[in-house]
Amino acid sequence: MRADARKNRDHLLVVAGDAITEEGVHVSLRDIARRADVGLATLLRHFPTREALLDALLRTRFDELTATADDLAASGSPEGALLSWLADCVACTREYRGVVALMTAALEDTESALHSSCVTMRAAGTRLLARAQAAGTARTDLDGTDLFALVAALAWLGDQAALAPRAGHLFDVIAGAILTNGGAAR
Repeated sequence: MRADARKNRDHLLVVAGDAITEEGVHVSLRDIARRADVGLATLLRHFPTREALLDALLRTRFDELTATADDLAASGSPEGALLSWLADCVACTREYRGVVALMTAALEDTESALHSSCVTMRAAGTRLLARAQAAGTARTDLDGTDLFALVAALAWLGDQAALAPRAGHLFDVIAGAILTNGGAAR
């Protein structure tokens, strides 16, 4: 990619990230292009669909979550690693308002630009959950899909103005339900 094209792409990602944080995932692509001071055709040349744009925004963060999961698995207690990663994952999904529904749909749609990133992120959480289960610190009747659903639920709660002040407390309740000792070790 030419240097000027890379610069435009990077600028579009920054502007799109800000717009989606402020207005949610359904912000107009035309508005994103306008904010970036480029034409809609330029935006669409780099990101032909909304999902392609979201994938570009989320892929880096999901890769970071995967790396974090690997680091936590190598260095932390199984239960602490799982809860730390869970908190990071919820924070990531809350960063872009409305992305939870798209992520959930993308898991089932192999044609979705978001599919690979979502599958990778879910697999990272599944590994941490399995490690905690093997250590006897997490319920064995949960799987990676359940954990992903809990991330989605917690992110959704945080997106609701009336419930957002309770999000931390509800995280601890869910964490207590995941762990066999019932405690939340964040």
